[in-house]
Amino acid sequence: MSYLAKPKFHHPALEANALGYTHRDYEGSISTLCAGCGHDSISAAIVHACYELAIPPHRVAKLSGIGCSSKTPTYFLGQSHGFNTVHGRMPSVLTGANLANRELIYLGVSGDGDSASIGFGQFAHAIRRGVNMVYIVENNGVYGLTKGQFSATADKGSKSKKGVVNADSPIDMVAVAIQLGATFVGRSFSGDKTQLVPLIKAAFEHKGAAFIDCISPCVAFNNHEGSTKSFDYVRAHNAALNTLDFITGRAPITADYEEGKTEVVKMHDGTSIRLRKIDAQHDATDRGAALQAIHRHKEAGEIVTGLLYVEEGAQDMHEGLGTIDGALNKLGEAELCPGSAALERINAALR
Repeated sequence: MSYLAKPKFHHPALEANALGYTHRDYEGSISTLCAGCGHDSISAAIVHACYELAIPPHRVAKLSGIGCSSKTPTYFLGQSHGFNTVHGRMPSVLTGANLANRELIYLGVSGDGDSASIGFGQFAHAIRRGVNMVYIVENNGVYGLTKGQFSATADKGSKSKKGVVNADSPIDMVAVAIQLGATFVGRSFSGDKTQLVPLIKAAFEHKGAAFIDCISPCVAFNNHEGSTKSFDYVRAHNAALNTLDFITGRAPITADYEEGKTEVVKMHDGTSIRLRKIDAQHDATDRGAALQAIHRHKEAGEIVTGLLYVEEGAQDMHEGLGTIDGALNKLGEAELCPGSAALERINAALR
């Protein structure tokens, strides 16, 4: 894979986060994707989210498969651990890495071909096991590297750049993720930074399998009239379920006021915000309501975005397996080979 390195020099007056890192410290190499590719916007959102959360770059392990989307980890978090797996096998490699060292922050980046076709089974098992990770699918509905064939997420009736109509039913990644047991599920649009950045930040802070399906138009093969993954179509048919923001945990700020009323609340930085309480139409903690909202908006020809479902107090794979609190790859010989007496105790307990 060829790539271009960015110059290390940057302006000394760049704003730094709580760790002293600048925005540039979370960037990677110069992108070689097509100019205007939605994937680059997702990379920028990941950079922005990690900078605002003040995540130490060396604590992030970013993994990907094969495809245009799987090239993008080269373009962000250049100081993080990275591994580019084979086609569709990123979830199992990430699962193994997570089992070996639970102390890292895991970010899996994939595409609709990598996760919804050859890697669909891998995707399913990583989600149902509750692997503690952020799993982002950069979804453009086509196979960009092989010149624009329909992927498994392409909507039935949508047209290719050559005018061919897709006759197959699509796989809805967010609906599948909810049904498989993901405890954080969201969908966004690469062109909506205001929604995408806080969604990624919340996913990083969530414990368990956090999945984000991000519609990312392919400017080369799927950004034309008749495509349901184009910039114009998604902007015109975007049905946002909620307005998102994310605040890093501090002492709680409380407010108690009636529906339909306005309340002024002072924030930690001294600023104030005006809150107006309305009736919430979508309950993000209701798995059934999330699936109903997805199907209801789909029948109306709309793409539902936002935080679709979240399970409060969710457990991850390590809690389910009962592993130790520390990283397994740090265990020494004494812990790994406790001797015949320990084996006898285990055998006795099974008799």
